Amino acid sequence: MSAQDHVFSLGIEEEFQIIDPETRELRSHIQQILDDGKMTLNEHFKAEMHQSVVEVGTDICGDVAQARQQVVQLRTELAMLAARGGLKIASAGTHPFSHWHDQLITAHERYATLVKDLQQIARANLIFGLHVHVGIPDREEGIDLMNQARYFLPHLYALSTNSPFWLGENTGLKAYRQMIFERFPRTGIPDAFESLSEYDDYLALLVATGCIDDAKKIWWDIRLHPFFNTIEFRICDAQSRVDDTIALAAMMQAIVCKLRKLHRQNTTFRSYPRRLLDENRWRASRYGIDGELIDFGRKRAVETRSLIHEILEFIAPEVGELGSGREIEHIEKILAEGTGADRQLAVWERTGDLKAVVDHIIAETYEGLAVPPAA
Repeated sequence: MSAQDHVFSLGIEEEFQIIDPETRELRSHIQQILDDGKMTLNEHFKAEMHQSVVEVGTDICGDVAQARQQVVQLRTELAMLAARGGLKIASAGTHPFSHWHDQLITAHERYATLVKDLQQIARANLIFGLHVHVGIPDREEGIDLMNQARYFLPHLYALSTNSPFWLGENTGLKAYRQMIFERFPRTGIPDAFESLSEYDDYLALLVATGCIDDAKKIWWDIRLHPFFNTIEFRICDAQSRVDDTIALAAMMQAIVCKLRKLHRQNTTFRSYPRRLLDENRWRASRYGIDGELIDFGRKRAVETRSLIHEILEFIAPEVGELGSGREIEHIEKILAEGTGADRQLAVWERTGDLKAVVDHIIAETYEGLAVPPAA
């Protein structure tokens, strides 16, 4: 099949930091950017709970090439809007040293409700993620695909680790963002569901009992989106480089495509219990691609890089069908050069200066954009 003959569309949402280039601190500036950007970014651009965070989302994209074009365009437009206020944008799972105490909360009923319900857990949630939607043809089938895709979450997480610092400290973890986010209810890797009706009944029960007022307040690492026909991968840290974002999105797309093909052939990939997947999730957070994950079939620990290479072999036919070979090749660059966390830590070890780490994140965020970071 050609790249346009499939149903596995892509939508990419990136959360960015708004940075004061003098202090390298986060700046609560979203309202000014929203006002300036109304005529250019429209629905692609929205505030998050903290005013120093902005989310940018693509349209529905038919393939990774279109997704790349939109990600570059939207990053460029956001960088230009930030520049009007003398500011920069940066993309990483956490800011290396800014404190959540100092950030203003966006004036919106949704965020007021969150803070009222979750209190300091919500106020301290100063984190930045990458969310990727992969289109699916059928929601009933989508539940099976979600159940099986859970296995790959720790591997994707390891590749995406980009939050080693928190409140000015080296946490010792490659990804600390999820340690902050999992304080929220209804996060982490979900349990498997027997059917779409079981999934829908669960969401309806939470709404009916007042636990949530909206099914979008299910914040799992992966979910069958409550309103769109997509599987949404939510586990990854925000990526500094465009190439990293696109490579991860292409990998997710190919995994869903592969699992659906197996499903149509009545060859279902095994669905593992959450308690096992959580072991690998922790290892990915702690060590990134430098550690080991558990191969449950072989019942032993295997180098994470080796398991990622096995996944790349597993999805290779689908990568060819989807036309995403060039994007997937970038995974090898991540494995060779390290993840965003590894690169941040290298700057820290070389300079001992967290401001230099912020400068590094900014420089990577602007790679390939039409506006240079020094503009």
